[in-house]
Amino acid sequence: MASILRSIVAGPRLRNPEAGLDLCYVTDNIIVTSGPSSTYPQRAYRNPTDVLVKFLDSKHGKNWSIWEFRAEGTGYPDSEVYGRIRHYPWPDHHPPPFALVPNIMASMRNWLKDSETQKDERVVVVHCKAGKGRSGTVACSYLISEEGWNKEDALTRFTTRRMRAGFGAGISIPSQLRWVGYVDQWTKISKIYVERQIEILEVHVWGLRDGVKVAIEGFVDEGKTIKTFHQFKKHERLVVDATAQNNSTFADLAGLKSEGTVGKPRSKTVHGSNLIDESQADKQALELSGADHDVGGSAVIFRPSTRVVLPTSDICIDFERRNRARYGYSMVTAVAHVWFNAYFESLRTGVETTLRRPPSSGIFEIEWDAMDGIKGSSRKGIRALDRVAVVWKAIDTEKESGVSPQIITEPPIGEAVPESQAADWRTGEGGGTKQGKDLGLRLESPGPGSERPSRANSVKSSRSGLQQESKADDDDDSVAGVQVHIPESKSHIADVAHHVVKTTEVAKLDGTAGTKAARTEDLPGGVPENQLKTSTHSVVGSIAKDQSYSNR
Repeated sequence: MASILRSIVAGPRLRNPEAGLDLCYVTDNIIVTSGPSSTYPQRAYRNPTDVLVKFLDSKHGKNWSIWEFRAEGTGYPDSEVYGRIRHYPWPDHHPPPFALVPNIMASMRNWLKDSETQKDERVVVVHCKAGKGRSGTVACSYLISEEGWNKEDALTRFTTRRMRAGFGAGISIPSQLRWVGYVDQWTKISKIYVERQIEILEVHVWGLRDGVKVAIEGFVDEGKTIKTFHQFKKHERLVVDATAQNNSTFADLAGLKSEGTVGKPRSKTVHGSNLIDESQADKQALELSGADHDVGGSAVIFRPSTRVVLPTSDICIDFERRNRARYGYSMVTAVAHVWFNAYFESLRTGVETTLRRPPSSGIFEIEWDAMDGIKGSSRKGIRALDRVAVVWKAIDTEKESGVSPQIITEPPIGEAVPESQAADWRTGEGGGTKQGKDLGLRLESPGPGSERPSRANSVKSSRSGLQQESKADDDDDSVAGVQVHIPESKSHIADVAHHVVKTTEVAKLDGTAGTKAARTEDLPGGVPENQLKTSTHSVVGSIAKDQSYSNR
């Protein structure tokens, strides 16, 4: 039964026929496996830790060591693998903080190519939770940076060794694939990486639909945690009309041209300018399209009202679309995000500079369809936008940021390589923080620091919602205009009650004003109270009828 469960959980991933476990040999000395477990019930459907260790001992003796990447916890103590384990954890369904990559590569290289041992006999065992996204990113990165493989061959090898035929790519998350490309680029520039603090200046969105929340995220705690550094509010947006969206370039929207209008203070002049007042834009859209038509016609520029500085060059822009529901819930209808690294994106600009001092600003652009979906899938829900561009600049001087840029190189062969602090292994069995978002009902305020459903570029506002826009900077007003979902069965309650009982106001009872009572004659088929029979009359009458019937 346990083997059947493990086969079901492994799904599209190939199992090793000799071991009967969810693992594969990418090369003769690189093993990828799903995360083992030492506790029940997980070990019934995952690789049991003791069974995995027994297999590795029988095949490789003492010449194996584990590299794990689970920020949610390994699911087993280090002692059960003889302490032969390196920890470099980061969250599931995301790329690694790039500053970890040089240390991961160097530590694997040192183990496999130590001149004092029979290096050809050594193997590395890498695992995350499923042994696919995070493990595949590291395995392919090693083949590219340490074995001289090209990117396409490395990705193809991992897919053919890890996946069943016809079940998709081994690495399928766009941001993780982007990181493999960064490793290929890093290898070609002498493995130099510059970690800088990055300030987000603007986020430009084309075709933004209503109810979309936009947030800026990044890594903290050595990469084990993703933190939301800023979530845009209503007063931090500039709306551009439909003509500007359809006909303008990015430079027009960013205000980079000398005659650009976006970037100037918000204007309430509708004619003769591409920048119009938000409430006027909504009113015009409502008149043209009707309140029930989902229009994403305007381009929007989000500008933080205060400086947003991330501690590393790894940047995530997160999007979530919600419709407000009843009883403190909202309906999440779209979820997407994208990760990029400002250092490597800046090197693609073609600006003449040195690797140790790359360009200090740049723009990252991406289409909706190319973004990461829900929990590592391509599923994102209904479309929330068409395209996004992020304008950023690097904080290069220690005087400005208090932290000087850090030049990171790969540690040389034989040098001790630091590793990250491991997460609590017990949380890998369900005690950790839930990673990732999903569609469906959610509390309007899911946690500390979270915002209520953002109205963003809503043009589906009700008339009353438009009147409430006078409080432009009120955070609670961010939900104005978001569609309210009312269950159909609830919408008729008031009408039914009105026809069933006609109420009349009576004197105050117990000092409570507005208390109402119903007269018996107002009920359907009712009669005055003085004509009602008691229960005794009713029972006696029924007995008399029965006796009369029996005497027939």
